[in-house]
Amino acid sequence: MNDRYKWFEENAVFIVWYKKNLRKLPWRETKDPYLIWISEIILQQTRVIQGKEYYLEFTKRFPKVHILAEASQEEVLKIWQGLGYYSRARNLHETAKEIMTRFSGQFPQKYEDILSLKGIGHYTAVAIVSIAWNQPYPVVDGNVFRVLGRLFAVDTPADTVKGKKLYTELARRIMNPEQPGLHNQAVMEFGALQCIPKNPDCGRCPLKDRCMGYAGGKPQQFPVKLRKAKTRDRYFQFFYIIYNNAYTYLHHRNEKDIWNGLFEFPLIETTHSTDFAKLKETDEFKKLFPPDSHAVFTSDKSDIKHILTHQVLYATFYKVEIRTESKVLKNYLRIPLQDLINYPIPRLIHKYLSDMA
Repeated sequence: MNDRYKWFEENAVFIVWYKKNLRKLPWRETKDPYLIWISEIILQQTRVIQGKEYYLEFTKRFPKVHILAEASQEEVLKIWQGLGYYSRARNLHETAKEIMTRFSGQFPQKYEDILSLKGIGHYTAVAIVSIAWNQPYPVVDGNVFRVLGRLFAVDTPADTVKGKKLYTELARRIMNPEQPGLHNQAVMEFGALQCIPKNPDCGRCPLKDRCMGYAGGKPQQFPVKLRKAKTRDRYFQFFYIIYNNAYTYLHHRNEKDIWNGLFEFPLIETTHSTDFAKLKETDEFKKLFPPDSHAVFTSDKSDIKHILTHQVLYATFYKVEIRTESKVLKNYLRIPLQDLINYPIPRLIHKYLSDMA
């Protein structure tokens, strides 16, 4: 088996494939660790085609770490709007400030120092040091799990401590020691383009003769996973409130929940799908829209499904015109309607507003 690993290392097969098949992407044209870091964080849970546009916009506005550190969180979240997983943007902002204070504005070069930064895990730290400085650390992401799992028919679940250690060791054994950064990018790209999750074209794969998963006839059963994520259903009733044809209301989410740091319309969360007649009977509704508010409900969009990690949201939007502010509404942020575009809001609400336009 050692000879098998050696063959991958000595022949640099992934690098050879990569040079012929790589996609031209902006973050592959730089060795700047800051820009590599931004690209890696954006590409977490994001498709390349979508991530590319956000990367270009983000790095145009924040081309250097000190510029990102000096920005407000609201501005960072506004640029990030629509990309989802907003903790990534908040961590980028906090980490930029940390780099300014702990490392005098210079991106650290040591793996251990990078790993100590907020929001940076093992994978991201390895990607940065190997690509920016060619340090010999093997990267292991979802694509690499899939490639290695199939090549070596690994039956140890990839989502266990034992499995992660095994995959990291496999990645180290096949890594080309002279070009670790290029090798890491090559394996990830191979997983993204050739060794894809569903219906891989194994017949045209240059490694099919050395793939144990292909030899066994069931490459798609790898990598083996142990855990299945549980999902939670949530039901949101949003109110787009128009006051005197000039103002609307927002709530700043700052609790430990989804969309932390973003703004949203007044919301009533229910335990299940609720029609308007039942919603009107709730205490929250009555406090939000007492009789003297003269609320007129003109439109709604019901049970819009919005999928997040481990959560499925079912959102209903109501457009409401009022003549008098309730006591509860005075606890919200009242803003001119034309200023709404300046606030970072969840993609779900952004889409609703776009459909209303």
